[in-house]
Amino acid sequence: MIQVGGTLPEVDFSLLVNGEITNPGTNELFSEKRVVVFAVPGAFTPTCSQAHLPGYVALADKIKAKGIDTIICLSVNDAFVMDAWGKANNADEIVMLADGNGFFTKQIGLDMGTGNFGGLRSLRYSMLVEDGEVKKLNVEDPGRFDVSDAQSMLDSL
Repeated sequence: MIQVGGTLPEVDFSLLVNGEITNPGTNELFSEKRVVVFAVPGAFTPTCSQAHLPGYVALADKIKAKGIDTIICLSVNDAFVMDAWGKANNADEIVMLADGNGFFTKQIGLDMGTGNFGGLRSLRYSMLVEDGEVKKLNVEDPGRFDVSDAQSMLDSL
């Protein structure tokens, strides 16, 4: 698993922009920026939809006021699902980033298998990344939602 002080691997993601799929890479998203990333096991799932994403939507302005350039919500879903989920939650200030094949999630060691439920998914976590380097990492224990929420991230900035 990636640790504080580790550098994010260079991979391409999927992002829907104005109805078109784009494929920004790690360097484009994180180079020379302070970025908060929070990852969820799946779009439209209960904790993710009722608490995790809405918390970041509600606190986005306060988080960005702490010198954060971008807030990214990451999931092992496709770009269309991530875009629809963002729109359903008024997540205009959040980059709804798809790691469709889980390549990034596997490379940083924060993947989990869920079997028939959904296959490969991301663990629930949040991280602060500065110029591609992990500065803070908050990984949830399975079934928990205690350390990766928006208020905890805001308090740590």
